[in-house]
Amino acid sequence: MTALSRLETAGIVLPTPSAPAANYVPFVMTGNLLFVSGQISMGPQGLVRGRLGETMTLEEGRDAARLCAINLIAQIRAALEDLERVARVVKLGGFVNCAPDFTDIPQVMNGCSDLIVLAFGDKGRHARSAVACPVLPFGVAVEVDAVVEFV
Repeated sequence: MTALSRLETAGIVLPTPSAPAANYVPFVMTGNLLFVSGQISMGPQGLVRGRLGETMTLEEGRDAARLCAINLIAQIRAALEDLERVARVVKLGGFVNCAPDFTDIPQVMNGCSDLIVLAFGDKGRHARSAVACPVLPFGVAVEVDAVVEFV
């Protein structure tokens, strides 16, 4: 199966990638690496805002991180035109808007990681950072960036 067919089987339709919100580009390609700018927790109903451990549950945080994965994949497709050009998802950098005593940041990020692996299989297994933040742009719950190797 292709990455796109795996996503379709899971009921996921990729959105049109979002335009940057400031003075940066959505992705940069250099050599055989694609660097995707941070994608925020935004879905068909708009921005998913909140702070884990205060206004959001762990499950809601995972769902927000999953939206970030969908938006990352949409940007990857925009950059490469064909998801089958992905040789490896090298690294994800995750930022979680959370209360100071919230420590389940890796479990929130699993919402993103799990979908990346679902889409790309073994090529989607990646290194990862998961960092707590006191606030994120627009008050969103999660933001994730990516480094992808392509052919």
